[in-house]
Amino acid sequence: MLILVLGGARSGKSAVAEQLAVRLPQPVTYVATLITDDDDVDMADRISKHRARRPVTWRSADAESDLAAQLREIPGTLLLDSLGPWVASQVRHDTGVAALCDALRRRPGDSVVVSDEVGLAVHPTTEAGLAFRDNLGDANAAVAAIADQTLFVVAGRVVTTAAFDPETVLTGGG
Repeated sequence: MLILVLGGARSGKSAVAEQLAVRLPQPVTYVATLITDDDDVDMADRISKHRARRPVTWRSADAESDLAAQLREIPGTLLLDSLGPWVASQVRHDTGVAALCDALRRRPGDSVVVSDEVGLAVHPTTEAGLAFRDNLGDANAAVAAIADQTLFVVAGRVVTTAAFDPETVLTGGG
C-alpha cells in the first residue's frame, strides 16, 4: 500500500502520516529528507518535536543521495518525510522522480509519503522558486498517480481525495 499525505506548511501532515504508519506492519523506518542547519534553532525545535512523537521502536534514517535505491532496501513500513527537501536537492528532477516512483511501486512493504501541497503557497517571485514549485507539484502528481490513497490535511484534519472523473461529475454521479 502507498499513501500520499499532502498539506500546507504546519498543517499537521507529518502527525497524520505518523498515525498511519504506527498502524501498518512493523518495522517502521522513518526516512528524513531535510538536511539540517545547526544554526536554525526553530527547525531544530521542530525536528525534536517530530522525533518525540515517534515510537522508540522506529528506525530513523537520513535520505541518501540515491533515495530510490535506499527505499528498495528498507524492510517493513516506510515513512518518507518529505518530498520538498528531496525535490530541492535533485539536479535531474525528471529522472529522480521516475526512479522514486518506481522504487515506491516495487518496494516490498507499505509506504507513507509526506509532501507539501505547493498549489496553496504564495506565488514565487524568483526563477528558482518557480522551478521548485513546478518540480514539487510534478513530483506530487507523479506519486499521487501511483498511490493507493491520497490524503489532504488541513489544520490537522484529513480530507480524503479521489481521482477526478469528469464524466461522473457531468452526469451527476459524484
